[in-house]
This record gives sequence, structure tokens and C-alpha cells, in this order.
Amino acid sequence: MMISRIYISHSREDENMALQLSCTLWRVGLESYVALYNLSPAISLAERVSYCIRNSECMVALLTKDGYGAATVCQEIGMARGLDLLVVPLLEEGAKLPFLIEHLQPLTFTREKYADCIGLLIRTIRDLSRLEWLKVTCPRCGEEMTQYLTPQYEVDSALLKGSNLETICSYCQNKIYLDPRTFAPVT
Repeated sequence: MMISRIYISHSREDENMALQLSCTLWRVGLESYVALYNLSPAISLAERVSYCIRNSECMVALLTKDGYGAATVCQEIGMARGLDLLVVPLLEEGAKLPFLIEHLQPLTFTREKYADCIGLLIRTIRDLSRLEWLKVTCPRCGEEMTQYLTPQYEVDSALLKGSNLETICSYCQNKIYLDPRTFAPVT
């Protein structure tokens, strides 16, 4: 099964981290659902969460020291487990895995190294599914372009060297440097 939609389970305290992850997933062509983002007045939060989880192929459980025990996160994980959904936990050092996923191997991070964890998540998804496209917004002219996703060996090489990936804007022809972990333009 291809992974094209990911549900990001997180506590209210971790909304900014979930949105950062959602933006990275968008850049590599993955749709993500973040429950609290763009709340609909016509659909209750519970219905929105249920719909989003059922229509995803994977759940990323963002578990921080502040939010790992949130009832909503545990309920969302329970629903995902009940649907036999792939669950990938991102675990901040000092937090604990909820009971239903304590047998899983988490991707661990510190706040300072969150982008590294996101990069490892992208690599993990690439190992499970085919990711082909990269969406880049030029920091100079503001145009959005789509291009082939950088091969993993080039990403790994840039990470080893501590350098950025490089591309060219197809509109203004300026060089764009990308963070090899999150594919975000580096200014």
C-alpha cells in the first residue's frame, strides 16, 4: 500500500510542531491531517478526527514531554490501532510511549533536533512508499514549483557533509538551497 495521507496525532500544546511536520510532508507530496488546524464550523472535532484517521494510511504520533499523556492523543492512537493503521511514534526525550504502542520503536528527538527527527521520518516513509515529487517555494520570487524529489543518496551525502541541497528556481533562475532534513528553503 502506498502512503499518501498521514494523520498527525498531537496535543494542543504541540500544535506548532505538528504544523511544522505537516509543512514538510506537503513539500514531499504527502497530504497530512492535523486535527486542530482549519476547524470546520459544520463538522465537530470528534467527527473530523474520525474521518481523518479513517482516510489515512499512516499515523504519526507526536509525543512530547508536555503532551504524550493527553487523552485525545491516546484516543486517536487507540482508534488507529483498532483500524490496524501503521503508527510511527515521534518521541521527545523524557516522554513515554502510550500503552497501546509501547512495543513500537519510536523516532526520538530533542526540541533542538526536531528537524533531524523529521528527516528520519521522511527517510522511513521513503523506505515504505514511493515519494517522487518535491514542492519548493522560491524564497526570492515566491513562485511554487514542483520537481523530482532529490534521491536519498544525495540527501544522505548532504547530511554527512553538513551541507544543503541545491536547486534552481524554474521561474527566476536563482539558486535555492534546501535543508536536507525538511526540504525547506534556507535563507
